[in-house]
Formats: sequence, structure tokens, C-alpha cells
Amino acid sequence: MEILDFFQYYDPEPESPSYVKALAHGRLWQTPRNYTYLLTYSTKMAVKVRQNQKEAIYFVTFTCYKWIPLFEITKLYDNIYNWFGLLNERNIKVLGYVFMPNHLHCLIYLPKDAPELYKIISNAKRFMAYEIVKRLMQADNFELLERLASGVKAKEAKNGKLHQVFEESYDAKECFSEHFIQQKLSYMHKNPISGKWNLATDYLAYPYSSARFYDLNQDDENTKITHYLDI
Repeated sequence: MEILDFFQYYDPEPESPSYVKALAHGRLWQTPRNYTYLLTYSTKMAVKVRQNQKEAIYFVTFTCYKWIPLFEITKLYDNIYNWFGLLNERNIKVLGYVFMPNHLHCLIYLPKDAPELYKIISNAKRFMAYEIVKRLMQADNFELLERLASGVKAKEAKNGKLHQVFEESYDAKECFSEHFIQQKLSYMHKNPISGKWNLATDYLAYPYSSARFYDLNQDDENTKITHYLDI
């Protein structure tokens, strides 16, 4: 049995205790903090991992289909901020973020009464996918719409799905320490000027991140951010 997307929650960094131990023939995994996760297999043996821990901070990443820069093509940034607004209304705190042309990173805090994380991310993808397709249609970008349509699996197409807008999996790491949170904030904020990206001359000048909130003590004009020290 081949397991795809091995374990989305696995964190190889030494300061994080979220290494995993295989139990029960690979179907049950356990972290050092005794959180358990049941792995559910689809017909192609893909793994779906649910993060059930509440009153916790997560570093979350999800990506556009085939890494196509759909956020930039459709100028979706206002819509993502709207999603943040919906999170804040449910007392799910946004602690930091960066929006890249084809993916996003964010730090969010899940209160005790929050839905499971996979539900939050699934709803976010649906919320954004609808708007992305709408804007592509308004722009008569039929070539790209056809490409997204070609990515829909036959089984999902039978259920009415028309476009594959995001990669199916997402990444979520629980933040166990202040050092880990600071590390992820720095990674997010420097992302626009790191590697192949050259989106700004200075990371503080990039408009779609929480860098100025943390490094310059400026309020974010687009969304409500909660400092991680206030959790």
C-alpha cells in the first residue's frame, strides 16, 4: 500500500516535538504529546490528516493548483482578507500572514469551540475558488479555466465539480514554542524577497503580509491581526 502525502503534519525541525511514530500498521500515528490521528484512505490511498487540537496555534499553508499564480492573476487579495474577517468573527485569531502569487501562509489560533482545522481550510478553499472562477470568467480567461477544468478528477466531476483551483492537500504545523512562532513569522515575512521571488525591494514594502505589524508596530489596514503574545 502506497501512502501519498505521507503525513502533512510532520515537522522535521529539531525544536518541534511533532515527529511521528507509526502504530497499528501505519494507520494510527502518535506524537510525543500523545495526540492521535486516524488516517483515512480514499480509493487511491491518499491520506487525510485531521488536526483536532484546540486552543492551539497553527502555521498553515495552501497552494493554487499546479502552482499557477491565481491569486495574482485574479487579484484575489481582497477576497482573502474577507476570509480573514470571517475567521475573526468566529473568534479564530489571525496572528500573521503572507499572500504570495500562488500560495499563502498564515498563523491562526483555534479557540476551544472552533471547527476542526481541515473544515476551516476546506471552507476557505471553496470560498476563494468560487471567486477565482468568477473573476476568470469576467476576464474571459477561458484558456486558464479549461486548464483548471482538466484537473478535476472523474469522480469529482460526477459530483458536479467543474474546476480544480487548489492543490488537494494543505500543510499545517502546530506551534509548540515562541521560538517556532517567531521562526515562522520571519519565514513568512521574508518570503516575498526569498529564493526565486523578487516581489519587493524590501520585505517591509511588500503590501500583503503582517511584517509591518510586527516589525514597525503598525496596524494592518486590511485586516485585524492579533499579536501572538496576546493569546
